[in-house]
Amino acid sequence: MLRVARSLSARHTFAMGKDAQVRATFADGADEGRLQYEAPKLLFRGARRRLFEGEALKGVRAEGADLVLADGSRFTLGEKPAASWADAISNPKGRLDKIGVKPGMRVAILGVADETLTAELAGRDAAPVNDLIGLDLLFYAADSAEELARMGALVPALADRGALWIVSRKGKAATVKDIEVMAAAKAVGLVDNKVVGFSETLTALRFVRRKS
Repeated sequence: MLRVARSLSARHTFAMGKDAQVRATFADGADEGRLQYEAPKLLFRGARRRLFEGEALKGVRAEGADLVLADGSRFTLGEKPAASWADAISNPKGRLDKIGVKPGMRVAILGVADETLTAELAGRDAAPVNDLIGLDLLFYAADSAEELARMGALVPALADRGALWIVSRKGKAATVKDIEVMAAAKAVGLVDNKVVGFSETLTALRFVRRKS
């Protein structure tokens, strides 16, 4: 029987955030570009790249259709989106909230290198189990075609409504593409329904059984 692989190295809490095309106003003028929030960073990509984090995000607020930062920077999002962005930045959700971990869930980890994940799960009363039976959540590290090919063997370990999280390196360090992960999952009867920035270096795709 497959056994749980214990975590190996520290990660930070990150989760997939928000993304929008906006008009922006800064102290040095106006601009237009892409605004992205992935806790704990707010990134604007326009004529000039601007990164806001830490103290720069304290006191963020919504004023009508604008998201307003402490330094006066404004991003026009629309009234409801601006309020939503301000709340998300002021009250960031933890990784487990984004993933959907609830107390009492049966959870297992296979190959995911993360020293803090086990402790986070235990703190949520969802400590990892060793027996891969009736799992609500299974985190599986896959960074090669060979590891993706093993996904089919993991499906029987899931409860009827259980989810398989495929955790892979992201950015320049990525060795498999999202499209490859999704193709491997589709081949064994799974469909993707969520993506989370698992950490600064890892991304995670959530898969569930295809409804008949």
